[in-house]
Amino acid sequence: MRSNGFNRLAIPMLVGAGVVFAQTAPLPDRSVNINLPNDSPVSLVSMANQSSATPRGAATVLDLHIGFTLRNDRSNRIHGVMLRVVSQEATLGGKGSVTYPSLNVGPGETFLVRIDMQLVRPTQVSDGHMAQVDLDGVIYQDLSFYGPDRLHSKRYLTACELEAQRDREYFKKVLAQGGKAALSKEMLQSASRQQQKDGAPLNVRVVRSGPVVTNAALPPEHPEQFAFVRFPDAPVDPIEGSAQISGNEARTPRIDVMNKSGKPVKYVELGWVLSDASGKQSIAASLPSAERDLYIAPGKKASVLQETTLRLFSGNGQPANVQKMTGYVSQVEFTDGKIWVPNRQNLENLRQVVAPSMEEQRLSQMYVNKGLDALIEELKKF
Repeated sequence: MRSNGFNRLAIPMLVGAGVVFAQTAPLPDRSVNINLPNDSPVSLVSMANQSSATPRGAATVLDLHIGFTLRNDRSNRIHGVMLRVVSQEATLGGKGSVTYPSLNVGPGETFLVRIDMQLVRPTQVSDGHMAQVDLDGVIYQDLSFYGPDRLHSKRYLTACELEAQRDREYFKKVLAQGGKAALSKEMLQSASRQQQKDGAPLNVRVVRSGPVVTNAALPPEHPEQFAFVRFPDAPVDPIEGSAQISGNEARTPRIDVMNKSGKPVKYVELGWVLSDASGKQSIAASLPSAERDLYIAPGKKASVLQETTLRLFSGNGQPANVQKMTGYVSQVEFTDGKIWVPNRQNLENLRQVVAPSMEEQRLSQMYVNKGLDALIEELKKF
């Protein structure tokens, strides 16, 4: 979440609530507000603040480093939380978010969430707190949800929890059928795949598409059809699609999909794998559909647009020409709020290019740091 540091400028300015900063200065605790509604399922126990503010031209850069200890005040176990962080609603760089999936917080238990990010606030804005933290969503063990959901945290946290449940059950099954040796082998393989992804020969950067500008350094655009990986149990099936390819860029993919399920669909997320001329593949990038009012009735087709540009680069940061695009359905939301994610068998052929779930990453890291017995005890908690 944290961006690169800004140059520090020593310019006297008046910023927020009557506090004067001549240079980088600590941000007082009273300048940060955590907004928990009266019916909030969590309460604030303590706050540790090491934030600072730096004048920079007509803006103030807030370097936020805050730890909140929260308590679960409900009878259900919390499995995920998303916080919304705002310095100024209408300012570019004035909003952010922090997500904590894969929690397991029982009634009355406390947990720590940290905010480490930089936000920008116009100096002419002097009312209110310098930064406000809102609770956007809480997901529980039984997949019930609390929150205003301004950031679509319900969809995101639910998908994370479904992936976590899927992967925990898989590792429990491995342990039950193959014992400790089999589970240890799975963890070592997972850690190895993650290391390979960190050093992948190709990577994809996703940027929001703007007006098309002709670039003399890139070859002329040409349409390119996609290949697809289809999952037998997926509720939505990709039919055909294409994008405008030019050099290392693939612009505004358009995909026709069919709803194979018996329920209306309101959201589709697609994963993309890009290949260069030598056949090397990138790590998959998942992109949401651009339509805010997407609706696909059962048995009907629809076009899913993605207002993005995918740029392919080699491991050393040099542009790599896009030769092929392969797509797959990575997430579906129905109008009743239910979420579908691929099972592990679906993803088997994509294992080398699809990042493991955050829960698998957490469990494999626990195995590396604390050992097999600690991992087994962790699995028993769920």
